[in-house]
Amino acid sequence: MKTLNLKNKIKTGLLATTVAIASVAGTVNEVNAQEIKNVVLVHGAFADGSGYKALYTVLTKKGYHVTVVQNPLSSLEDDVKATQVVLDKQDGPVILAGHSWGGTVITEAGNHPKVAALVYIAAFQPDNGESTIQWLQTAPPAPENGVLAPDDKGIVYYDKAKFHKGFAADISKEEADFMYASQGAFYAKGFITPVTHAAWRDKPAYGLIATEDKSIAPEIQHAMYKRSNTKVTEVKGSHVIFMSQPEKVASVIIEAAKKGVQKK
Repeated sequence: MKTLNLKNKIKTGLLATTVAIASVAGTVNEVNAQEIKNVVLVHGAFADGSGYKALYTVLTKKGYHVTVVQNPLSSLEDDVKATQVVLDKQDGPVILAGHSWGGTVITEAGNHPKVAALVYIAAFQPDNGESTIQWLQTAPPAPENGVLAPDDKGIVYYDKAKFHKGFAADISKEEADFMYASQGAFYAKGFITPVTHAAWRDKPAYGLIATEDKSIAPEIQHAMYKRSNTKVTEVKGSHVIFMSQPEKVASVIIEAAKKGVQKK
């Protein structure tokens, strides 16, 4: 009986020690998970960085350091380089977010060592060897879609008559008119350039699907994000949900930031 009691006491002691160690380990992991404070925003085609003003305002008021990339839109390589220049200047880990064509850009630029997670805002998300045009062609365009054929210089523009309803239906016409007027000259070769290494294969990815999108069909967004096991949030809105619903977009970026990075 004494031997049995001794064995029971030993088991009880070992159990208590295991629980205590697990508790301490959990606390250490919580301490080591540091919230990320740097956010870099990458715009898409038919736009420029000024469209991010509302999202910038929401995030900076919550204490985040936000930088907006101004893409030259001359090629995928050039846009990736412009993003890398901004990433190089960050003082720590970064949440890298991209809208529309900007999703293709962050898929390549996201391999930068400072990028901790990716956020796709109604954005393209190609895999290794895939181009943006491949995904555009997987569903018929909506009648409201106003992407025009390339001109004689290889530049693609959005039809002015369709811009409000096809690109930015849930913001005012005045805002949409300004967005149209400030769009960059997007060279079509960007659409056909394949991604060399998809950063989402190595880093956490979050995706916002614009359920009323007329520029990138929602079913295309669903298919890309499902394939990559991206954590999805649906937002009822047009292609420019980052303008019409910046709080909802910010909440996903903040979720990614609060996951933090684990110290090694």
